[in-house]
Amino acid sequence: MRTLADIQFSILELVPVRDDKSIQFSLQHALELAQTAEKLGYHRMWLAEHHNMDGIASSATAVLLGYLLANTQTLKLGSGGIMLPNHAPLIVAEQFGTLATLYPGRIELGLGRAPGTDQMTMRALRRGRQETENQFPEDVMEILQYFKEPLPNQRIVATPGQSTHVPVWLLGSSLFSAQLAAKLGLPYSFASHFAPRMLGQAIQLYRDNFEPSEYLDRPYVSMGVPTCVADTDEEAHYLATSAYQRVLALIRGQSLKLKAPVNSMEGLWSAPEKMSVDNFFGMAQVGSKATVKQGLELLLEKYEVDEFIFTCDIYDTDKRLHNFDLLMHIKNGQ
Repeated sequence: MRTLADIQFSILELVPVRDDKSIQFSLQHALELAQTAEKLGYHRMWLAEHHNMDGIASSATAVLLGYLLANTQTLKLGSGGIMLPNHAPLIVAEQFGTLATLYPGRIELGLGRAPGTDQMTMRALRRGRQETENQFPEDVMEILQYFKEPLPNQRIVATPGQSTHVPVWLLGSSLFSAQLAAKLGLPYSFASHFAPRMLGQAIQLYRDNFEPSEYLDRPYVSMGVPTCVADTDEEAHYLATSAYQRVLALIRGQSLKLKAPVNSMEGLWSAPEKMSVDNFFGMAQVGSKATVKQGLELLLEKYEVDEFIFTCDIYDTDKRLHNFDLLMHIKNGQ
């Protein structure tokens, strides 16, 4: 059986905006996190596309990736993911093809089929385009072709993009993308950091139906894991209240700006709201190194994934960086 030392540790960054800091502060902290991840030996760091959310500053994903790539040397960076129905496939291929041309071997493209926002914002993004989630498989195939050598007489060619062979992942929180990733022979990442319910079923479906391809000869699965690791269990549970408050605000349709931790959530949520937050964080690992090590080992034993991709909503930026430092200590058995 594999151990934590045998699998990859990566980071999914949503560029959280604090309630007492500027958006510029959040963007600069994202770079600090990328540089820290590179130094600590994380495998990859992805940015998530969200729109019209005051607490998430990663909306212009490709632009921010360029900033991070320019100020790091070796870390793989990518999207987790680009919400493909919001974009013309050619534009996505050109953007990521440009990044791949400037920073060879360091850029990855994770694709999702949800809008990453509400219906009104989705309409503002698409401006009358009749794109739907049902076209996702065709759009994925189109992007894959843009990254290959152009076919004879291919009328539309991504420049830059052609022949860059940007690695493409499919992301999902249901069974649809698991099935498509299996059919196309692509790596698959499940969004268990916010929707853990169908994780086991999706992974099994992906593995059972996987068809080897030019991209992969065997299935490759990563799973999202929310984390809050600190020097003691008590401190970790205190710091985690920022994440709980954020999801509570999401449920209520309130501001998603990250709030300072509180001593107790009692009185801040109702029983049904607490249950919803608990469900959201079904895979979360909160505690000291010893506690989280045990939790991650149980996840690995149960799901046998190839990679953990960690999120973290700690309010204090130094403690947030410390979270990722402690996670790498856990991986390295320190």
